[in-house]
Amino acid sequence: MEAVAAQNDLSRASFADFEEKRRGEAEWITKIRGEAFSRFAELNFPTVQDEDWRYTSVASIARVPFALANGGSAGRAPHPDPLPEGEGVQIVFVNGRYSRELSRTPASEAVRVWSLSEVLQKHPGWVEPHLTKHAGCEKNGFTALNTAFLDDGAFVNIPRGAVLSDPIHLVFLSEAPGEPTVSHPRVLILAGPGSQAAVVESYVGDANVYFTNAVTEIVLSEGAVLEHYKLQKEGLSGFHVQTVHVRQERSSNFTSHNIALGAALARTDLNVLFAAEGGECTLNGLFAGTGTQHLDNHTVIDHAKPHCTSRELYKGVLDGKSRGVFHGKIIVRPDAQKTDAMQTNKNLLLSKEALVSSTPALQILADDVKCRHGSTIGQLDANALFYLRTRGIAEEDARALLTYAFAADVANRIKIAPIREGIEKFLGLRLTQPREAA
Repeated sequence: MEAVAAQNDLSRASFADFEEKRRGEAEWITKIRGEAFSRFAELNFPTVQDEDWRYTSVASIARVPFALANGGSAGRAPHPDPLPEGEGVQIVFVNGRYSRELSRTPASEAVRVWSLSEVLQKHPGWVEPHLTKHAGCEKNGFTALNTAFLDDGAFVNIPRGAVLSDPIHLVFLSEAPGEPTVSHPRVLILAGPGSQAAVVESYVGDANVYFTNAVTEIVLSEGAVLEHYKLQKEGLSGFHVQTVHVRQERSSNFTSHNIALGAALARTDLNVLFAAEGGECTLNGLFAGTGTQHLDNHTVIDHAKPHCTSRELYKGVLDGKSRGVFHGKIIVRPDAQKTDAMQTNKNLLLSKEALVSSTPALQILADDVKCRHGSTIGQLDANALFYLRTRGIAEEDARALLTYAFAADVANRIKIAPIREGIEKFLGLRLTQPREAA
């Protein structure tokens, strides 16, 4: 509790200084920030006594006196590799602040990909109808803290009927050359009616202690199709918490690829709301931990309207003393007849000290539905391992091959070739190394 009190005192001082520097901004955003900070002061950081956080302690975050990060040095920041060949959009943020030097902006002015800070200064009306309206901070202290320090991030507006051939890549680089720092990047993605696009969020960082507390809000208009990729490869001394909230209108189609490979402690809350009939969503996830990493994934799919379909597959691979958490909840509201939902979570433990907590859940309040879920936790298949050994493959190589095949099942669902190849290379480098002693 002393650590939480000290962190709150630091946050109050940072918030007062933060607000002083932003005098003159639109009144509505100033009001939102103030209300959010008051809410954070009430909620504080969650503890394991909170049901949604019972398997994840954030004491390691609460006891560190993080200072609010300033924009980093573009010269020191590692330059990210571009995803596709060609002229795809790549917008880079260093410590949560837009870096014009590292970014590649869209060639067409029809697609708006702006720094959120610039939008708030020049065109606040573009974002006012949606910003902070979907990812609420009533119950989540981290979302409240992000909203209180809302300053910069990405605004992506895909116009009606636009079909983008190249993905939009949002890169968030964190560097803490001195004291531990925290950044609060915010992303707002608006997919217009009948549009088709792919948006990639990449989170990477250096070897120092830092904290990325991110929030992404996504709105799909009628008939929109959006693929959203989250690649979390933070430094192994960093902390990462993100809330992603998706609102789907009639006949829209949303696909999520959530890949968690880095950070000492990482948590992602992914919430999808079907706000109209005929929507479809697919959630694919992979978390791979080693050492003492703690990787937590919470998903909620809210079938609030009838005739919607959801499919979810999350896989976890845990080695060393790492910990994994998967909590997936499907809610079917009373009027959401003809719902078709399936959820699957599979986990592979590679050492005796690795641990995963899997709690899939269904809350069904309608009667004409098709809903099913399943969860498995196990070790490598002994028969498959024996088969490979009889073919002359060494035991360590056989284990690595089977582990890679288990994890690559999710990676192979990624449609963007450079992302898929990068993840497969990362998995190959990590999972084919000799296992840590159990």
